[in-house]
Amino acid sequence: MLAHMRSMSVLGIDAFSIEVEVDISKGLPGITIVGLPDKSVSESKDRVRSAIRNAGFEFPSRRITVNLAPCDIRKEGPSFDMAIAMGILAASGSLESLHLDEFVIVGELALDGTVRDVGGVLPIAMEVKKNKPPCLVVPWNNFSEATLVSGVRVYPVKTLREAVEVVSAGPAGPGREDAPLRSPAAEPEESYEDFCDVKGHRGAKRALEVAAAGHHNIVMVGPPGSGKTMLARRFSSILPPMSFEEAIEVTKIYSVQGLLPPERPLITERPFRAPHNSSSYAGLVGGGRVPRPGEISFAHHGVLFLDELPEFRRDVLEMLRQPLEDGTVVISRAHTSVTYPSSFMLIGSMNPCPCGFLMDPLRRCECTPQRIQKYRTRISGPLMDRIDIHIEVPRLPLEDLGRRPSGEASKAIRERVMRTRLIQQERFGRGSIRWNAHMSPAEVERFCLVDREGGNLLREGVERLALSARAYTRVLKLSRTIADLEGSGRIKMHHVAEALQYRSLDRPFFMEGL
Repeated sequence: MLAHMRSMSVLGIDAFSIEVEVDISKGLPGITIVGLPDKSVSESKDRVRSAIRNAGFEFPSRRITVNLAPCDIRKEGPSFDMAIAMGILAASGSLESLHLDEFVIVGELALDGTVRDVGGVLPIAMEVKKNKPPCLVVPWNNFSEATLVSGVRVYPVKTLREAVEVVSAGPAGPGREDAPLRSPAAEPEESYEDFCDVKGHRGAKRALEVAAAGHHNIVMVGPPGSGKTMLARRFSSILPPMSFEEAIEVTKIYSVQGLLPPERPLITERPFRAPHNSSSYAGLVGGGRVPRPGEISFAHHGVLFLDELPEFRRDVLEMLRQPLEDGTVVISRAHTSVTYPSSFMLIGSMNPCPCGFLMDPLRRCECTPQRIQKYRTRISGPLMDRIDIHIEVPRLPLEDLGRRPSGEASKAIRERVMRTRLIQQERFGRGSIRWNAHMSPAEVERFCLVDREGGNLLREGVERLALSARAYTRVLKLSRTIADLEGSGRIKMHHVAEALQYRSLDRPFFMEGL
């Protein structure tokens, strides 16, 4: 006897349908799974056999063939367990097959017949919404995640027997839970880290405000213990809250990896990822035999903080160039190519030299010019060109360390950032460009209008710093953001002057190590 079930799998962050075909025929007892399964799918036959018996059903002692179609895409993970088990029950006559085609079933089975949660339920629910009727059977712990998608009939189950009862009763039977409509905005939790905790560093705080306002990348240069990490960890507190659409995009990435807690299915805070400098290519950018997202994708719509930037492997850092430009990363393998979103803000920190005390007023640098040059060239010029702001974070004077923090709170800075981003949204409309840092050359020509004094200063600064064409364009974009913070429609000389000041690593005296 033949039975058909519907399930789904995830490739990248998108779901696609899987047809589970089960045939029971005469022959030696056993289960064969075909359709390009990986090891975890092939092992499901043992989990399914024990789960069916321990759930109180009779397991057929005949030859069972399970086909997962389409057969040209590799299937991975335990999410097909429940669909395979119910297909076997339907083919053996233990489950009425009147409503089988109306449900999409995902879930991992334990040996005792209970259903365990799986990853990727959010993109699966978004794909199920296109079905008629949109009925989805999921593990109980994935229920809140599935209900993020409105218009889907979600049936949460704890055991295989419950799943059989749901499918037997049909879409109108008991257990149906309609996904509620969600708020159009995601409410973030209050942050415990605030800019008012940071003593001094007015220049660095201003640079971070400019970076947040225009979505610019930034690198901070200073001796050990000067406060670079403290500033970076508070950067998220001045960013605007995520919209509901942004929250869904971020949640999909974490859902695919099974990183969503059942009690908090929607990620409402902008991600802050700080991988160690020993991270591999696959860990930072993504990869593996089966392509997985890396840290740059987990930082989507958030912040990627690379502490001790020159200590990262150079080949790993070079892989950031394309994601910084395109906002996506493409991972190609022999049989497939996966695209992950990776629109993040990069914050880097580094010492001015290997020992960290170059130009420090209290401690003497012991590095030779050759060591300093070798240390700085670990970060290539093309990568530095993609970082708009280079800001120095010097050692705080002793008198500042003894004072109580009196800086501006993150809430006040965030309000200015939100006003500036609103200006940009009105400027760019509903196109693909949203922030000043992402402007195309045509938009730079249209929106980055500089007055005569500012133009003269820009030409002089670019010539003196020997900036590349890309760096010249980024100075213009940065000037546009500074003007927006001030509410100025035209870029003026002091806007250009401030933007040029944010190119510390391009200054001749800095590069000479004086």
